[in-house]
This record gives sequence, structure tokens and C-alpha cells, in this order.
Amino acid sequence: MNGRKQVLKLNSIPIQELSKQTGITVRTLRYYDQIGLLIPASKTPGKHRIYSDVELRKLQQIQFLKKLGFSLQEISDMISSREWNWSTSLMNQLDFVHKEQRKLSQMESALRAVLHSIVVEGETSWAVIQKLIQLSGQDPSLKQSFRNQMFDEREVEMLSLLPNMNSADPDSLEWIALLGQLKRLMENSPDSPDVQRIVRRMDEKRLEHFEEEDSFVDKLWEIRKSPDQSEQMGLYPIEQELLEFMELAFHIYVTRREEQQTERGEPS
Repeated sequence: MNGRKQVLKLNSIPIQELSKQTGITVRTLRYYDQIGLLIPASKTPGKHRIYSDVELRKLQQIQFLKKLGFSLQEISDMISSREWNWSTSLMNQLDFVHKEQRKLSQMESALRAVLHSIVVEGETSWAVIQKLIQLSGQDPSLKQSFRNQMFDEREVEMLSLLPNMNSADPDSLEWIALLGQLKRLMENSPDSPDVQRIVRRMDEKRLEHFEEEDSFVDKLWEIRKSPDQSEQMGLYPIEQELLEFMELAFHIYVTRREEQQTERGEPS
């Protein structure tokens, strides 16, 4: 008996020391005691909680299971049961994690869309957010059906190369930035050097992915200019004034380029 007392004495861990060793706050350890999840080995005459190596190992188990996403009630059941079905529990938890990842991915996509709309618009508003809500609420099958109706199979594959407001890829980010810059220059003349510089870069980017695909680009532009078709396509809503300004600026850019090619004797 004296040997048993001596062992307990050697392995006694005050609650403050256990908190330091594990990083779990004293308040949390007291709560675990209150709900019966981690009951201390003993208490001092002054009611201070004392733990042994057994409780330390149990606390490590609790911490590990919490990292796996299990609730305290689930952890309590898992630790106390000798016939717990670990495979089922872990598979269920993995399925839950996958669902949460999809939710977080959707949330990330929506946040990017709002942030990128600020880059384009210069600010955001409930009117813009309402448009984003409408786009996010679209039936994906209807959007895909419209795309299949308007484009052939090869062109549908090319649609994946278009800039995406929900994406963080460098190509999309540059398109978004260029569109925002152009919008803020709408008070300028479409033939001004700043506007033409932006249009030139837009055309360079067009050629990077869609050189010799004029038919596809023209078809896409006609859809973009139609608010109804643009919405059915699932494209970010760009105000008509900006689209008209962009079209005029591109017309000036193309005309000047062709004139310069003619002067140099190059084929247009």
C-alpha cells in the first residue's frame, strides 16, 4: 500500500503543470472534469486537481481526436466504449471533412468573386452582389446546355481558357485588373494613349490563347454584349456602357494597326 502511494506521489501532476505540458488551459481542464471527460486522479485537501500519467495519456487521446474533428461527446463515447466501431466513425468523419471542404471551396470562390468585382468596379455595392448571387444560383446544367447550344465541341473546350472571376490564376487576375483599369478610364477618349495601351495588352492576351480563332472570339463577344445571353452563359455582368467603350476602343486599335501594317507593306 505504501508503495502504491509512493507511485502516485511520484506521478502526481498538478493542474497548472498539466496545462503547461499540454497547452490546454486550466479552464478547459476544469470543464473536462465537469462533463466527466477527464476526471483527475485525486484532489488535494484544498480541492486542487491532481492528475497522473493515466490522465495525461487520456488527454493526449482527446487532443488527437479533437484534431480529427470529433465532438467532445463523440470523444467521450469513443474513449469509454470497448466495442467502438473505429472504421465506421473514421469513414463518417472523413465524409464530413470532404463535405466541409466543398463548402469552404464554394465560400472561397464566392469571396474571390466579390473581391474581384471590387477590382473591376472600383467598389462594390449590393447591386453588384445581387448580380453575383443570381449567377451563383444558376442551374449548372442550364448554363452548360446553353454553352453546348451556342458553341461546337471544340469551342466548348476553349471556354475553359476564359478568365474567371472566381479564380486566382495569374491570367484571370490580369484580365480582371485590365478591365478595372479600363472602367476607370471611361471618362477619357477611347483613342487616348492610356486606353489604347490597355486595349493593346488585352489583344496580346487574346492572341495568347485564341490566335486564329476569330470566329470563336466574335461569337463570344456577341454573347457578351447581350445581357440575357451573357447571364445564361454565366458570365460576370459587365455594364453596357463599358462594353460599348471597350468595343469602340478596340475598333480604333485595330484600325490603327491595319493602317500601320499597310504603310509597312505588311499583310493585314
